[in-house]
Amino acid sequence: MTRPITVGADGTAESLAAVHWAAREAVRRDLPLRIVHARPKTDSDERTADTQEADALEALTRTAADVTAQHPGLTVTTDLVDGVPVQALLVAAAEAETLVLGSRGHGAIVGFLLGSVGQQVIAESTRPVVLVRATDRPESEAAGREIVVGQQGGPDDSAAALGLAFEAAATRGADLRVVRAWALPTVFTYSPASLALADEAGGLEQYEKKALAEALGPWLERFPDVKVTQHVEMGSAGEVLLSAAARAQLTVVGRRAHRSAVGSRIGSVAHAVVHHAPSPVAVVPPA
Repeated sequence: MTRPITVGADGTAESLAAVHWAAREAVRRDLPLRIVHARPKTDSDERTADTQEADALEALTRTAADVTAQHPGLTVTTDLVDGVPVQALLVAAAEAETLVLGSRGHGAIVGFLLGSVGQQVIAESTRPVVLVRATDRPESEAAGREIVVGQQGGPDDSAAALGLAFEAAATRGADLRVVRAWALPTVFTYSPASLALADEAGGLEQYEKKALAEALGPWLERFPDVKVTQHVEMGSAGEVLLSAAARAQLTVVGRRAHRSAVGSRIGSVAHAVVHHAPSPVAVVPPA
């Protein structure tokens, strides 16, 4: 089954930017585009509900026509989905190659993603979710802008994020920067065994460089034409990744979801990148 690139559209500037980003991605990957408007159920009277539905359908039709005019060969479908926005978007994501959403950054995701809704979609989606700012333009994907991805832990811990990043770099003909941050040792960051390995490697920085090289080995073999910069830097993982992503055309981060009494929450690194990276951000669930 061919999965589409699916994008949520609600008429905001952020969602329209997301639609155009998703259309370009669908063209690059030779996939169909699905535009979805998630509409929560309301207590409006029947006439008001009918008017709202007609307006939403008209907006979807206009958006699809605009995309088709810019990308004549692209297959575009539209869907107006009723129901709880979180669940509607999670269902749409499960059927997609990637779910694309508009994001304001430096705060909550906007439009039909109000309050914690956007964060819940990111935290619970089984497929990658890409967040796009209203300021995003095709020129941001110009040659010279890297794909940036964060790597942490062992070889398998960031495998899903690395896979998406390498594929994106190969598809776009872009360079890839893989970022691994490390901190001075504390009782929480390094076990005695890992400190012993660090001594054998010639110090903590060399240990981290070796760990990154081992994680990248299979991907370098699979994508020999992708130019890769291995970036190891001491500091907070979120700050190091954001610094590297300052001029990226796409930033990729793995997701670690945490459940609590008030719902699912993404990890601190993904949270920082989602809210502050200037580029589109792909949040990738574990494989």
